[in-house]
Amino acid sequence: MSDHGIAPVPPPISAPVPAHQPPYYAVVFTSLRTEGDNGYEETADRMGELVKGIPGFLGEDSARVPGGLGITVAYFRDLVGIEAWRAHAEHRAAKEYGREHWYDRYSLHIAKVEYSRGFERGAEAEAGTEAGAVTGAQVEAAAETGARVEAVAETGAQV
Repeated sequence: MSDHGIAPVPPPISAPVPAHQPPYYAVVFTSLRTEGDNGYEETADRMGELVKGIPGFLGEDSARVPGGLGITVAYFRDLVGIEAWRAHAEHRAAKEYGREHWYDRYSLHIAKVEYSRGFERGAEAEAGTEAGAVTGAQVEAAAETGARVEAVAETGAQV
C-alpha cells in the first residue's frame, strides 16, 4: 500500500530558522520518496541530531506534503561546514541507503544567502540583516519599478 496519498501526521509545530547575518549558505534538498518508511523517520531524526554538531550549522527547515514531495533547507555559516556534513561518515551511509531505498528522485542546490529577514507577530520590530548595500526596502522598490536588484546593489544607495 502506498503512503503517498495519505497525509502524514504533522510534526510538532516549530518556528522557522531565524534570519542570520549574511553571508551564509542554504542547502536545499528536494526529494520524492518511495513507498513505505523503510527506516526513514528514524534515520532522519538521527541525521537531524548529528548535523547540529557540525561547526557552522545554523538550523534547518523541513516539510513534506502528501504525495511524497519533501523539501529540507539546511543553513550553514560557510562552505567548510557544508563539506564537513557531506563528508560525515554516518551521513554518507544514510545518503547511500536513501538512494537505494527511500528516494525515487531528488535534487540538491547550494545557494549563498546575501539577504536575510524575519518577522514575528508581536515583536517590536522586524528583524533584518544585510550584506552589502541592498536593504529590504530597496528590493521591494526595485520589484515595484521593475529594476534589477543587482543594479540597486551597485549604486550603494540607502533607502
